[in-house]
Amino acid sequence: MGVATSFITKISSDVAKLIDEVKESVVTIVTEIPHLFTLFGYRPFTGFGSGFAIEPGYIITNAHVVRNAATVNVLYYDGSSEEATVLAVDPHRDLALLKVSRAIKPIKLGDSDNVKVGEFVLAIGSPLGLPGPSVTLGVVSAVGRTIVGEDIILEDLIQTDAAINPGNSGGPLVNAEGAAIGVTTAIIPYAQGIGFAIPINTVKRFVEMLRRFGRPVRVWIGVYVAPINPSTAFALSLPISEGVVVVRVVPGSPAHRARLREGDVIVRANDKKVKSVKDLRTAIEDSIDRGYVELEIYRGRSLIKIEVPIVVEEL
Repeated sequence: MGVATSFITKISSDVAKLIDEVKESVVTIVTEIPHLFTLFGYRPFTGFGSGFAIEPGYIITNAHVVRNAATVNVLYYDGSSEEATVLAVDPHRDLALLKVSRAIKPIKLGDSDNVKVGEFVLAIGSPLGLPGPSVTLGVVSAVGRTIVGEDIILEDLIQTDAAINPGNSGGPLVNAEGAAIGVTTAIIPYAQGIGFAIPINTVKRFVEMLRRFGRPVRVWIGVYVAPINPSTAFALSLPISEGVVVVRVVPGSPAHRARLREGDVIVRANDKKVKSVKDLRTAIEDSIDRGYVELEIYRGRSLIKIEVPIVVEEL
């Protein structure tokens, strides 16, 4: 047996062991959605997705997987199933939390802030509604993506070339250590050869906000942003090499009234550096009690300080 063959055999064995360790944590989600048929009344439409346990009895999935569902059933790796209770849905993060009676083993949660372009990842789920777990292999091809889908803008996404199809939505994106670093989503209809995942740290924040407020809330100022790097900073002739650039300001929002503009680069929030979308979101959510966030922005080559009121909306 050659060196190359031995190496491939070892990698194959390691991947199989990893899947064996996490498969109990991954579930197939089957939903029944009422659909109106002319002359015939309502008939249920069956939808499929994936999910995974983050704590015993608690399953994370995508919000769009369970949206408008009359019933949500969870199918486990051993073929058994039960109806789940939808505890919370956050359409802006595209995340939902389900409660089940079975305390299946939770998957290990990684740190998506440390994800590197080029590292190997596995997308695990139930593509096209086929019982899982089904596995695809790929690499992280980009991080910090901001993507516009139908009626939704998702920020700070992980991009991968691991195949993600309808039915994979809500399943884990797992690294080589068997830790979930993201929640795969197939909500982007025009993606070709690439897939996207919501960072697992966004899931942690979602759960943290649920514990704090007892319900999902949206804390916002009315901007959509994307991270910059030295290359984009050079292209924009900026005197800095990190921050987030405003790509959209929502009309009528606090940011709009505070005169933030598209193209502004936010470099600090509450006197802390802003290097990513997560940094800005965290600063905004941590400013709930005082009702505003202090921002430092570059507009062209001018540094401006501004206070932007915060809106807290119950979802």
